[in-house]
Amino acid sequence: MIERQADGGSVRAPGLIRPLAPRDIPQVVAWARAEGFCPGQGDVASFRHTDRQGLWVKELDQRPIGCIAGVRYNASYGFIGLFLVDPAQRSRGHGLDLWRTAMGHLAALPCIGLEAAPERVEDYRGWGFRPASPTRRWQVMATGDERPIDPHDGLDLLQGKRLPRRAVQAYDALREPSPRPHFLADWLGQEAGSVLALIDGQGQCHGFGRIRPCLLRRGTGWRIGPLLADSPALAERLLLGMLARHPGVVLIDVPGANPHGDPLMRRLGFQPLSTVLRMYRGEPPRVGLGDVYGLACLELG
Repeated sequence: MIERQADGGSVRAPGLIRPLAPRDIPQVVAWARAEGFCPGQGDVASFRHTDRQGLWVKELDQRPIGCIAGVRYNASYGFIGLFLVDPAQRSRGHGLDLWRTAMGHLAALPCIGLEAAPERVEDYRGWGFRPASPTRRWQVMATGDERPIDPHDGLDLLQGKRLPRRAVQAYDALREPSPRPHFLADWLGQEAGSVLALIDGQGQCHGFGRIRPCLLRRGTGWRIGPLLADSPALAERLLLGMLARHPGVVLIDVPGANPHGDPLMRRLGFQPLSTVLRMYRGEPPRVGLGDVYGLACLELG
């Protein structure tokens, strides 16, 4: 919980807040796994590369006890996530210290976003955040027998080294609140999992997605994200292509701002797991999410 001081005081809990270092990543991943975030392989390292000044841990007696991300995508947009405190250290002001650090880093931006658990919505309202739309996590057990239908529309389903990276980046830039070339290059360049894209005869992208291994509370699975496509039918082709290549438990986080997302998940046999609420402080991004069927990661929006 984020505590707020009515008098605006600046009393801080003991300990030291410092930038997240590579040595902290295993602990952060363990916290995220225990909370049910289902972190993907390599996720936290990619977060760190997105904004090296935007991830912190808090230490107490030289031991990490919490973390937070406050990532600047550009001069207009930032996102808060990966907000975790060791259960044994909660309700002692450490979360508030981390929160203030992230908010201070993003204070000058016109818009800040986050994903709020239902029980935290009122806390974030108190800091000026307003609800935008729900985000729902879906799950399916892929068998590996799924096969995408080829409608003979002239689009090739490509993966790996055959992907035209610039075309994928250009497609993504028109469909996200903030262009994210550095994040996307790192995210799609991870060796684990697969990246698929639908490309026409002129080399233009009409949709793409990534699936990566993740850590469930118990065992392992897969997470899909991002998943962007021109239409529900193309999103389905990409989804089935990923499911066919990666059997097991598969998760995807679907933005409620895309009215076609949830119906597609139901049609393909996905089951809803949980719901959080996207909230913004400031002017919400003007770019809609109508072509976004799966978010890259809730931790970075």
